[in-house]
Amino acid sequence: QVQLVESGGGSVEAGGSLRLSCAASGYTASRGCMGWFRQAPGKEREGVAGITPSGATTYVADSVKGRFTISRDNDKAILYLQMNNLKPEDTAMYYCARSPWCNIGSMQGNWGVWGQGTQVTVSS
Repeated sequence: QVQLVESGGGSVEAGGSLRLSCAASGYTASRGCMGWFRQAPGKEREGVAGITPSGATTYVADSVKGRFTISRDNDKAILYLQMNNLKPEDTAMYYCARSPWCNIGSMQGNWGVWGQGTQVTVSS
């Protein structure tokens, strides 16, 4: 059974940094696109960043471009999201997800496996 477990969330002041991790188990880690999504209270879920199976191609949303970086270590089966220069509007629950295929430029995919989420809170 495929499982994803996020960690690394927390509370930081604006301008601070966090690195989220998503540990995968139950399948060959190098298979499938991986993505980070976030959802703030009262808002729709947003695709923040995505990465192809090999890690060769990545996508980040315009709202976080230049501040967030997605990467993956297939040997360790871990997905990362480095978040720098955090802003209060980045406050949300962050989820990692897996899809067997993707159009990474639009975050389209069959995102059928999700983690439980990790909370990120940024204070001004």
